[in-house]
Amino acid sequence: MKARIKWIQDVMFVGESGSGHSVIMDGAPEAGGRNLGFRPMEMLLLGLGGCSAFDVTMILKRGRERVTDCVIEVDGERAHTDPKVFTKIALKYIVTGHALDSKKVERAVALSAEKYCSATAIMGKTAEMTHTIEIVEAQNV
Repeated sequence: MKARIKWIQDVMFVGESGSGHSVIMDGAPEAGGRNLGFRPMEMLLLGLGGCSAFDVTMILKRGRERVTDCVIEVDGERAHTDPKVFTKIALKYIVTGHALDSKKVERAVALSAEKYCSATAIMGKTAEMTHTIEIVEAQNV
């Protein structure tokens, strides 16, 4: 897996993935940025949430659960001194579907957190992580 980051100006960079996608990263105005893209540390939280959402939805689909939506809200707290690593991360899973089995949803989240999510394994080295689950019944359409 590869990535390339190119400086654009001030504190703005374009990140290019090995799979051919790009994203703009920029700093806050007080750091010399123009607020035109994600902060690099926000990208870490997005990666964590995306990695876990991928796991949870795949596990539930393989378990024949009728999932219609999965949202993960991620809230991270950082250390006050450099390096300002994440010290606490709370992940709230909002899983929507038809007659979802709560035990299977809990198991999917646990498997992601404890076994499959590479981002959790990395970020869990510095951050205390918590996981909460909300199950929503899908509306019949």
